[in-house]
Amino acid sequence: MSIPSVRPPWTTLGRKLESMFRKALFEFRMLDGVSKVAVALSGGKDSLTLLFMLKAISGRGFPDLEIHAINVDGEYTCGSGVSQDYLKAICADLDINLMVCHSTQKLDTLECYSCSRERRRLLFDAAKSVGADTIAFGHHRDDSAQTVLMNLLHKAEFAGNLPKIRMQDYGVTIIRPLIYIGEQEIRTFAQQNGYARIMCGCPVGQNSMRKQVDQLLTELEVLFPNARENIAKAGLEYGSQKAAIP
Repeated sequence: MSIPSVRPPWTTLGRKLESMFRKALFEFRMLDGVSKVAVALSGGKDSLTLLFMLKAISGRGFPDLEIHAINVDGEYTCGSGVSQDYLKAICADLDINLMVCHSTQKLDTLECYSCSRERRRLLFDAAKSVGADTIAFGHHRDDSAQTVLMNLLHKAEFAGNLPKIRMQDYGVTIIRPLIYIGEQEIRTFAQQNGYARIMCGCPVGQNSMRKQVDQLLTELEVLFPNARENIAKAGLEYGSQKAAIP
């Protein structure tokens, strides 16, 4: 089993991704006062890129971080096809603690909302068990564009993924350091570094509303090539203005 060892010095793309990663961390003050951070690690390209970048910036313009990776295992979870040995080897190479939680989702009751709620509860509880109340998720710019469009068309709300949000009921803060990075850039970086082969195998997720909205964005890009970037940017700007209103 080949284990990707992804760390600086980077290629040109790697330097670009780290720059955008740092920009998000600085602009949204994601790591202010943070010494421990947990990473939601499904094992896909997004969460692994998040893990590699977070390890790379630790102690380089930021304090040395105590990083914990949390994987939610289970037959129908996101990243269910990922080998635990693969993730353990990557985390061992990075000197990062890996915790594994277990989902109870079954095919006959499987749906995105309940699966997401259970996964977040498991992640939050695991993070707090090691004293980490900041949890990094691998949502990127295109995820935010999808969320803006879904909320606008489905609920008449203009809202994307917030880069940093305090979950008061759970006592944790979610951060999204990949918020400025497009999915294709992450995919190319993963291909260059040998960890792009893993795909989500969830039978529900293959035809979810999010997948359909992603296809709609692809169609919009025929007329508006910067549609994803502009929608995500508008969502961030509106979210920042709304948060500033007393």
